[in-house]
Amino acid sequence: MSKAVGVIGLGIMGSAMSANLVKAGFAVQGYDVLAARRDDLKKAGGSPVSSLSGVDAPVVITSLPSTEALHSVAAEMSAKCIVVETSTLPISDKTKAFEVLARKGITLLDCPLSGTGAQARTKDLSVYGSGDQAAFEKTKPILEGFSRAHYYLGEFGNGSKMKYVANLLVAIHNVAAAEAFVLGMKAGLDPETIYKVAGDGAGGSRMFQVRGPQMVAGRYDDATMKVEVWQKDMKIIGEYATKLGVPTPLFSASAPVYTAAMAQGFDKQDTAAVCAVLEAMAGFKR
Repeated sequence: MSKAVGVIGLGIMGSAMSANLVKAGFAVQGYDVLAARRDDLKKAGGSPVSSLSGVDAPVVITSLPSTEALHSVAAEMSAKCIVVETSTLPISDKTKAFEVLARKGITLLDCPLSGTGAQARTKDLSVYGSGDQAAFEKTKPILEGFSRAHYYLGEFGNGSKMKYVANLLVAIHNVAAAEAFVLGMKAGLDPETIYKVAGDGAGGSRMFQVRGPQMVAGRYDDATMKVEVWQKDMKIIGEYATKLGVPTPLFSASAPVYTAAMAQGFDKQDTAAVCAVLEAMAGFKR
C-alpha cells in the first residue's frame, strides 16, 4: 500500500492522528477549512493542501464536526479511494454519504474512535470499524499508525452503534468522577490523594484516570473534548436510545450537568469542567 494518506478535518482529533501518522512514516496530505490548522500540520511534518481536490491518496481519513461537513465533503470528493470516516454522527447521515460516494466508486467505512484528544496524541485510541471488510483490511497499516487497537464489527453502521455504547459510558463515568472528587474535596481530602488512592481502587475508571488530572488542577482550558462538541454526541446517543426504546436513566441524569457547564461558560473547555459545575452546586470553593 502507498505510504500516502489523506486527512480531512484537522481539529483536536484530526491533528493528533496526522501527527502520529507522520511519526509512523506516512506522507500525510491534510485539509481543513481553517488555515491555522493547515499551518499546524506543516509544522508537524505533513503536507497541507488548500482544497479538498488537493487530497490524493488511496486512503483518506475524515474527522468532521457535523453532518453538514460530512455531506459537503462527500459531494466534493471525486478521486477513487477508501474513506475512513471517524466522526461521531447519526448513522442515517453516514449512510447518505456512503450512497453518494458509492456512486463515484469511493468506499466509505464507518470507523468512529474511542478516546479523548489527549489519548489521540499518545496513540491511545480504539477504532470501531464497520463496512466493507476487504476495504477495512487494506486500511489496517494506517489505523495502526494512529491507534492502539482496531476492531472490525461487521456491517456498515455497527461502528457507530458501538461508539454510542462507549460514549454513553463516558458521559456517565465523567460525571461520576467529578461527583466523587467534589464529595472527597468537601470532606477535606486532597484532590491529588483522591486521584491516586480512589483511582487505584474498585471505583476507578478510564475516565477517572484520563480526566482526573484536570479535576485535580481545577483547570479545563486544555480541551481534549469540548463541552459544546460533546453536546452533539449526547444528542445523537439520546435520540438513538429513544428510537430503540431503551431506558437510559444514568445517561439522562448526567445530561443536565453538561447543559449547566454550557450555561456557565465552559462550552469551549474540556468536559472535565463538570467538576466545576458540581463544586458550585455543592457550595464548595477550593
